Amino acid sequence: MRYSTNQQGEYDHFDVDEASPLLEFLLGHVQQSRSKIKATLQGQGVKVNGKTVTQFDYSLLPGMKVAFSKTKRNQQVFRSRYVRIVYEDRWLIVVEKMPGILSMAAGHSTLNVKSILDDYFKKSRQKCTAHVVHRLDRDTSGLMVYAKDMETEQVLEHNWHQIVYDRRYVAVLSGEMEQDDGTIQNWLKDNKAYVTFSSPVDNGGKLAITHFHVLDRTADRTLAEFKLETGRKNQIRVHAADMGHPVCGDIKYGNGDDPLHRLCLHAWLLCFEHPWTHQPMEFETPVPAQFRHLFK
Repeated sequence: MRYSTNQQGEYDHFDVDEASPLLEFLLGHVQQSRSKIKATLQGQGVKVNGKTVTQFDYSLLPGMKVAFSKTKRNQQVFRSRYVRIVYEDRWLIVVEKMPGILSMAAGHSTLNVKSILDDYFKKSRQKCTAHVVHRLDRDTSGLMVYAKDMETEQVLEHNWHQIVYDRRYVAVLSGEMEQDDGTIQNWLKDNKAYVTFSSPVDNGGKLAITHFHVLDRTADRTLAEFKLETGRKNQIRVHAADMGHPVCGDIKYGNGDDPLHRLCLHAWLLCFEHPWTHQPMEFETPVPAQFRHLFK
C-alpha cells in the first residue's frame, strides 16, 4: 500500500510479519503506554492497509501495513442513541441495534441503521457503504452485521447458513411456560396482509425450526432463550405465539401483555466464520436490564 507524502509526515508505518491482534502489535512497536495507544485507536488514529481501524482485537495478518498517528487527531467519533458499534474491520461492521429503528430504509421512513452507518463511514473518510446482510424487525434489538462492500455482502448472504454457526435471542414471554426446553417445528407462510401464519404440515411456505430454553420464570412471565435452526420472517414471534406464550409487547402476534412498552425480543448472540480471514467471530450482548428486572 502506497501512502501520500502528507500522510508519511503524520504517521509511523510498520509492516506486519506475523499474525497478531492489533493492540498487541502496537504495544510491541510503538513507544507509548497502553492507555495512550488505546486513545489513539479510539480517536481513529490507526490505519491498516490504508483504512481506519478502531477495534483493539482486529486481526493482523502477515503482509499488512499499519500506520500509527503521530499527532492527536480530532476526527468524528461515532455516537448514536440507536446504534452501538461492537466490531469493525475493512470488510464488515457488527453493531448492536436499539429497538424502534429499521435495519434499512423502507417507504417514507428515513431513520434506519444503514443510513446511520453510511453517515459514519462518510465522516470517518471511509470509502464504503453499509450493505444489509440480514435484518431485525424494527422493534427487535440486538446484534447485526453489515458488509462494507458488495463482494463481502454476496459471500455473507449466499453462504449465511454455512457461515453463521450460532445465533440466539432472548425474549420475555407472556405467562409461565411449563417446559424447560423444547423444539417447535412447522411451516411458515405469509398471507396477503403480510401476516405470517404457521402450519403443522407443508403449506407451500418455508420450514421453520426453533429451539428454546427457559432462563427464568414467574407466575406471569417467562424469560427464554431461542436458538434458530432456520431464519424465517417473524419466526420466534410466531413460534412463541404458537406455544401459547407470545413475546411481550408484540402488537402483531401478542395478547396485549406489554410490561415494558416495547417488543421484548433481543438478539444477544451472533457467531460466524469471517468471510475472508475464516476466523471464528463471536459476539454477545447482555440480556437487557429491563428484561432481567421483571424477574427480580
